[in-house]
Amino acid sequence: MVKKFKNKSKSKQQKAHLRRKEEQELQELEKRIEEYDTTDEATITKISQFKELPISSDTLKGLTEASFVSLTDIQKRSIPFSLKGEDILATAKTGSGKTLAFLIPVVESLLRNKITEFDGLAALIISPTRELAVQIFEVLTKIGKYNQFSAGLVTGGKDVKYEKERVSRMNILVGTPGRISQHLNEAVGMETSNLQVLVLDEADRCLDMGFKSQIDNIIGHLPPTRQTLLFSATQNENVKDLARLSLTNPRKIGVSSDTDVSATPESLDQYYIKVPLNDKLDVLWSFIKSHLNSKILVFFSSSKQVQYTYETFRKLQPGMSLLKLYGRHKQTSRLETTVKFSQAQHACLFATDIVARGLDFPAIDWVIQVDCPEDAATYVHRVGRAARFGREGKSLLMLLPSEEEGFLKRLKTNKIELKFMNIKQKSKKTIKPQLQSLCFKDPMLKNLGQRAFISYFRSVYIQKDKDVFKVDELPTESFASSLGLPGAPKIKMKGGQNNKEKKNQSRKLTQLSKTNEDGEAIEEEDDKKVRTKYDRMFERKNQTVLSDHYLNMTGNKKSAKDVDDEEEDDFMVIKRKDHNLVEEELPDLSIPTSKRQAKKALSKKASLAGKGNPTKLVFDDDGEAHPIYELEDEEDFKKAGDSKKQKEDFVNKEAEIMDVADVKDKLTAKEKRDEKKRRRKEMERLAREGDEDDSGDDEEVVYTLGDADLDQDMQYSDDDEEPKQKKPKWFQTNDEKSDTRAQSEEFIEVNEPETLEDLEALTSRLINN
Repeated sequence: MVKKFKNKSKSKQQKAHLRRKEEQELQELEKRIEEYDTTDEATITKISQFKELPISSDTLKGLTEASFVSLTDIQKRSIPFSLKGEDILATAKTGSGKTLAFLIPVVESLLRNKITEFDGLAALIISPTRELAVQIFEVLTKIGKYNQFSAGLVTGGKDVKYEKERVSRMNILVGTPGRISQHLNEAVGMETSNLQVLVLDEADRCLDMGFKSQIDNIIGHLPPTRQTLLFSATQNENVKDLARLSLTNPRKIGVSSDTDVSATPESLDQYYIKVPLNDKLDVLWSFIKSHLNSKILVFFSSSKQVQYTYETFRKLQPGMSLLKLYGRHKQTSRLETTVKFSQAQHACLFATDIVARGLDFPAIDWVIQVDCPEDAATYVHRVGRAARFGREGKSLLMLLPSEEEGFLKRLKTNKIELKFMNIKQKSKKTIKPQLQSLCFKDPMLKNLGQRAFISYFRSVYIQKDKDVFKVDELPTESFASSLGLPGAPKIKMKGGQNNKEKKNQSRKLTQLSKTNEDGEAIEEEDDKKVRTKYDRMFERKNQTVLSDHYLNMTGNKKSAKDVDDEEEDDFMVIKRKDHNLVEEELPDLSIPTSKRQAKKALSKKASLAGKGNPTKLVFDDDGEAHPIYELEDEEDFKKAGDSKKQKEDFVNKEAEIMDVADVKDKLTAKEKRDEKKRRRKEMERLAREGDEDDSGDDEEVVYTLGDADLDQDMQYSDDDEEPKQKKPKWFQTNDEKSDTRAQSEEFIEVNEPETLEDLEALTSRLINN
């Protein structure tokens, strides 16, 4: 007993010593951050390694083991201000290390605020795509492996119920805007009152992908006292509006007022070639065949083109590993493709712009853009997948003759110069016969080629820059032939110019355009009668259910006389008699009027002039009636002062009223959300109490362990009941056996026969019964 008591006291002393040591380290860290001079430009440019920053030893140890030693420019300029708790609005080149620029301050902020696993959500990191969220989470687990924080990853394509049970226990949450917004609205235990840091990575891409409403919803759930770090590769009006709403006196880093597009990496060699549309796949195939020992990333404008090129090239076997990646892939396939391409030494990835932002694929040699990007910013993000962190890389852009002049001009305005590359005709190989053979043999591949053809034309049609993208100059037949198709598919552009002209065209002019040999307008029989939607419906093919009865009802099949002769119980028959009207017997309803009276009767304005225009009246406190829109006298208006001053006062007054109403609306919305969460918590508490009451029974519950984790396997849905254990017959007690006999008297209880006499007695007993 004495020995145990000494061990306990010793362990308590050790724990107290560790706590004092941690407190002392935090105090020293706070002192180093306060003493760090961020106003001196020389101090910022002088540091070159992470160990020179005022960060904790555990974070520095994680960085060193992950091979992060040297600082990049954006890390030098943003991390010191972030450590001091300032809001950051930063832009930088692609591949400049923005991920570490916000992950290190996040970990350090939670460490200095003494966040534990019981404090709930303390940091929120939002990224536009699932692949980028996974990459951020992997970097976070590497640099924060020696800290005691819990981190979670939530993205679309996963089980929501499985995430809801665990998301409330996370200190750091990384995810996409849609899924994070869903958890904030629905997850019961997810509290944001203790949030310290909010990070918006690739904020411009989040807004371009249509996540503005989700981001506004997320910001509405968060406390205003947080620190916000907003990182983006480009600056546009949407990002500036978001910064005004979510940042407080932000420190702007790397923001250039001259241009909205950040420069490309200096170690990147950029080339372009002029290629006709029908030769693009031939050039791409020839390029891949001549660069089999390279790592290539190929960009297309649509997912259908990615699928068609991948399937056809895979059958032709160029001699290297081929991969594909686009937005409509399943989550597991997207992650598997990303990992394969990252680990591969020589491979070719066909992808859409979903991988154009933020993703870090190691050692990409070539970035090829088969289709022209929509603007200069998209071009910068695409080529930024190569030449990352100072490594060498090359890019190749394929431009149509109609796109060359316009797009190169757009790049020059953003200070981007491309080198022209010639194509050697000897090394160029054509695959058009092979593609035609594949489409002829495989109807599925032919259908995929048709969809790729249509998707490319639609992608060009919807572009805003009509000086670069000219859909009318695209060769349809030759492009269809290059895809192996027998002819160009018909394309229906929704909301296009042709549809608008046809819609606004006069029907009378259309009828007049139909003339005979003598120049007289042809009036068809169908134009004489009014056609309804039911007429068109019954004229379609395979409409054989009600067509006979419809003809009977309209009289097109049988005359009225024939209908009268039929039985009265016939189905859907209208028996109608035509009445002969005699015009002499009808009363004369015409009233002789003058031309002035006729004009007055037909004019609504003239008819109201005599009676007076109708006006709405409102009553004041004294009971006197006034028009709802009563104009002020000119003299009274002049007495009130200058008109501009009156306008300014009125606008300011209305703005104050709107601000007050806005605050009330936000409070009301927050109260509704809190009430909704409170009710959900109450329901879960009652459910837990009910489960605890049921667990008091003596009946044993058996859980089956599957291939997932134990927590999921032990769950039951709300609608399903817990399976009952069925007892075997040989475990019945005597009371249960007596109850069974009372319910069914057909069973006879006997002892097991041991001798031949016992067996004969049992046989006779059974025969008698």
